[in-house]
Amino acid sequence: MQNKEIVKLELLDVQQEPVENGVEQVRLITNNGEIPGRYHTTQTGDSAVLWVFGAGGGLGGPAGGVYERLAERLAPQQIASLQLDYRRPGSLIDCVLDVLLGIGFLRSQGRRRITLVGHSFGGSVVINAGVASPAVVAVAALSSQMMGADDIAELSPRPVLLMHGSSDEVLSDVCSRELFNLAAEPKELVLYPGCSHGLDECRDSVDRDLLEWLLRVTPAEPLAA
Repeated sequence: MQNKEIVKLELLDVQQEPVENGVEQVRLITNNGEIPGRYHTTQTGDSAVLWVFGAGGGLGGPAGGVYERLAERLAPQQIASLQLDYRRPGSLIDCVLDVLLGIGFLRSQGRRRITLVGHSFGGSVVINAGVASPAVVAVAALSSQMMGADDIAELSPRPVLLMHGSSDEVLSDVCSRELFNLAAEPKELVLYPGCSHGLDECRDSVDRDLLEWLLRVTPAEPLAA
C-alpha cells in the first residue's frame, strides 16, 4: 500500500435505521468522518459478506447492482451482507481502514466469518483488508486494478476469486490475469468475453458465478462452540 501518515480510525457510534425486509441503513460514526452502509441482516448464522465499490464509492455494486441482488439472495441462506461506502473514495489506505472498521461492526453483530467483495479500485481495497484481518475467510475482486494489490499471495490459504471482462475499457483484464499469477492457491479466475468494466453485458453470468462461489466459500452454519 502507498505510504502516508495513517490517522488512527476509531468507531465512536453506530446509527442503524430499519428500512424494510430486514435491511437497515447504517452509519458508522468515527473520529474522522462517517461511513455510510446498507446492512442486510439475518436471524441466525455467523457469516457475512462485505461489499465495496470502486474509486467513486457508493453502494449497489457493478452489473446494475449485483451487490444488492446477491445480498437479497444470501439472506435466506443466513448469510448477512454489509454494503459499505467510503469516507474518502479513491484514498487506498483510508478505504482499507473503512473496510476494517466495517469488519469490526460485523463482528460486533456476531459475524465471525467474513467474505470481502470489491470492484475496480475496491479490488485492491479488499485484498489489503483481507490480508490485514483474520476474520476474513475469502476475497473476491471484480474488474480489479493491480495497483496496491501486490500482497495478494498473503491471502492464502483463504480462497481468492478474480472476475474480469475481456473488453474492459478502464482496466485491462491483464490486471486480473497478473493478480491471478501472483496469488497463491486456492484461487480462481473467470473472464467474460465482450464484457466491459462495469460488467453490465454479463450481468446474469456474474450473478450466477459470484453467488455460487460465495455460497461455497462463506459457510452459512455457525461454528461449533
